[in-house]
Order: sequence, then C-alpha cells, then structure tokens
Amino acid sequence: MSKSLLAPIEDCSPSPRVREPLSAAAAGELAAVFKALSDPVRLRLLSSIASRAGQEACVCDLSVGIELTQPTISHHLKVLRDAGLLTSERRASWVYYRIVPAELRRLSEVLALESGTAAAVRA
Repeated sequence: MSKSLLAPIEDCSPSPRVREPLSAAAAGELAAVFKALSDPVRLRLLSSIASRAGQEACVCDLSVGIELTQPTISHHLKVLRDAGLLTSERRASWVYYRIVPAELRRLSEVLALESGTAAAVRA
C-alpha cells in the first residue's frame, strides 16, 4: 500500500453530532423490525391495515387481492405482530389487526434526516 493512502488527511475534523447514533441494542431491535418489513406481502398487509379507518382491519378483509392461503396470511400477520408493528384482538370468530402508531413513529425518527425532518417528528 502506498504511503499516501496511509498518511493522515490534513484538515479533517469530525462534524459535530446533531443526535446520538443508534446503540448496538437499539440497532438489533430495529433490524428485527426491518427484517419483518422486508417481505413484500408483509408490506402490503401493513399498508392495507394502515389505509383503513382507525388503522384497523379484520383478517377476513386482508385476504382480498393477495393470492395466498389464509394460513400464510396469518403467518405474515404474526410476524408483523411479533415485531411490534401490529396488535390483534379476537372478536367473535374473527381477528382484527391494528397498527401500533408509536412503533411507526419510532421507525420514522430513525429514518428521518436532520435537515429539519427529524426535529419535526420528535416534536
């Protein structure tokens, strides 16, 4: 390796931090949530629930337009629930799923840029 690559960069000073970076524990937790969101079917299910009044939907309504069996859809909903993105409630013979707004806000804060967006999200 040439000496020029090993030489310190002159006039290199670190930029000031405007917020704390993620801790190892927080990064691990968020990675699990992003892993749950990495499947297109789960993204569609989450979007379908979020687009309904009260951000809530019956499992019977979520099957419409998704070419999967009910057990497979239920599995994807369980993954989203285990990741903390959804809650569920049984009503008679149906299960209703609801978005967890605080978890979506947390994801938004992590992804927000400091150019004013993050400050607005935290407010």
